[in-house]
Amino acid sequence: MLSTFRAPLMRALSLRAVTARSYSAAKESDDDFDSRWESYFKRPTLDGWELRKGINDMQGFDNFPEPRIVVACLEACRRLNEPSLATRYLEALRWKAGKDAKVIYPWLIQEIRPTLDKLKIATPEDLGYEKPEFGLKSVFEMKGPNDY
Repeated sequence: MLSTFRAPLMRALSLRAVTARSYSAAKESDDDFDSRWESYFKRPTLDGWELRKGINDMQGFDNFPEPRIVVACLEACRRLNEPSLATRYLEALRWKAGKDAKVIYPWLIQEIRPTLDKLKIATPEDLGYEKPEFGLKSVFEMKGPNDY
């Protein structure tokens, strides 16, 4: 009795797993990706929650956003009166650049500097947030008892 019930159940579960994997998104070009996110942040109906969701989704992608997307996001932050979110977004972009942050992040700031000045948005470096205020030294930088 149990084996006659188990076989259709297992077959249904295996079919369900296959159908869950059968759909996927079409390949999107870089220009389409940039245009989609730029228009997302430029929507007049965008609210604070959607802005945060868009930033979070962008951080999850395995690419660095183009300056035009960053500009659209910063304009949305200013439009929604979220200057602190704009600064935190810039900080997140610096962390997203990873080991290439010394090259990519200054280039990005150079590209978006006119927008930052126009919108009066401060970068983390302008505010002194590039290093923690009360951060401890790394244990590898501390002196040992024989170093004095």
